[in-house]
Amino acid sequence: MLRARIVSTGSYVPEKILTNHDLEKIVDTSDEWIFERTGIRQRRMAAPKQTASDLAYEASKAALDAAGLKPSNLDLIVVATSTPDMLFPSTACILQEKLGAKNAAAFDVNAACSGFVYGLSVAEAYIKSSLAERVLLVGSEVFSKFLDWEDRTTCVLFGDGAGAVVVEPAKGDSGIISTHIYSDGKHQDLIMLPGGGSKYPPSEESLKKKRHYIKMKGNETFKVAVKTLEKLVVDTLKKNNIKPSQLALLIPHQANMRIIKATAKRLGLPMDRVFTNLEKYGNTSAASVPIALDEAVRTQRIKKGDYVMLEAFGGGLTWASALIKW
Repeated sequence: MLRARIVSTGSYVPEKILTNHDLEKIVDTSDEWIFERTGIRQRRMAAPKQTASDLAYEASKAALDAAGLKPSNLDLIVVATSTPDMLFPSTACILQEKLGAKNAAAFDVNAACSGFVYGLSVAEAYIKSSLAERVLLVGSEVFSKFLDWEDRTTCVLFGDGAGAVVVEPAKGDSGIISTHIYSDGKHQDLIMLPGGGSKYPPSEESLKKKRHYIKMKGNETFKVAVKTLEKLVVDTLKKNNIKPSQLALLIPHQANMRIIKATAKRLGLPMDRVFTNLEKYGNTSAASVPIALDEAVRTQRIKKGDYVMLEAFGGGLTWASALIKW
C-alpha cells in the first residue's frame, strides 16, 4: 500500500520572549491568573518586520536540511496560516520565491488552529494519488500583530512561530494511516477575526470598532473543544482498530492546558504520553502542532514503529486528526 510519510520536521520561533510578568505591565492580569487558566508562562513575538513567510522560511530550511533535500526537489508547497503576509498572493507563493523552489506549485490553507492537520490531509491526498512526490507543508503564524493588547482574554493566549514537514511516498506499514477533517460553521462566532475581508473591509469605522483583532468567546469555546476533541480522538482510533493504550504519543494543538488534560483524562491517557510545550510558546495556532511535532522528534520522544496522533481544534469551527505510524 502506498502511503504518505513525514520524512523530516523543522521549526522556528522568534527571538523575543514575552512573559506573563511582562503582560502584567501592559494589561490588568497576573502570572498566576494566566497560568492557572491556560498553562502558559511565556510566548514568542515576531519582530516588527517579520512576517508569516519569514517564519515559514526558517522552519522550511530546517525541515529540508533534515531531509537532505534542496528546494528545487519540491513539487508542492502548502502553507497553513490565518495570519498571511497579505490577502494575496498566498504566503505559500511568497515562501516559494524565498526558498527558490522553482518547480513547486504553492497555495495556502486557512482552517485557523486546525490548519496544519487540514494541510496534512491535503499533502496525503496529493501523495497517495501520485499527483506529487515531495510536499513541503508549513504552519506559520504571527498572531501578535492581530491582538488587542487591551483585551486580556485574548492577548495573553497567542504567540508566533512556524513548523514544517516534508511529506513523501512510502511503501509498507509506516506513514500516515489516516487523516480526518471536520467543520461546523454554526459556531463561527466563537473564534474569529472579522475585519479585513469583504464583509468588513478596512475603514475608519472598522478600525474604531477593533474588527481587525481576534475575537474569542473563551468559555463557550472550551466546552465545545473538550467534547469535540475527545470524540475526535476516539473515533480516529476506532476507525483504525487501535486502542488508546497503543498510542505512544498524542500531540494536541497547544491552546489550553485544561483542554489538553481533560481530553487525556477522558481517554485514560497518562500525561507522560501527551506532548506539551504550551508553557513556552502559548497558542501558535496552525504552527502549534508542527512545532510540537518537531520538538518531539528532535528530543527522541518518537521512535520508529510508534503510533502518534495529531489533533487540533480551531476557528470555523474546524477540527482535525491524523494517525501516524512512525
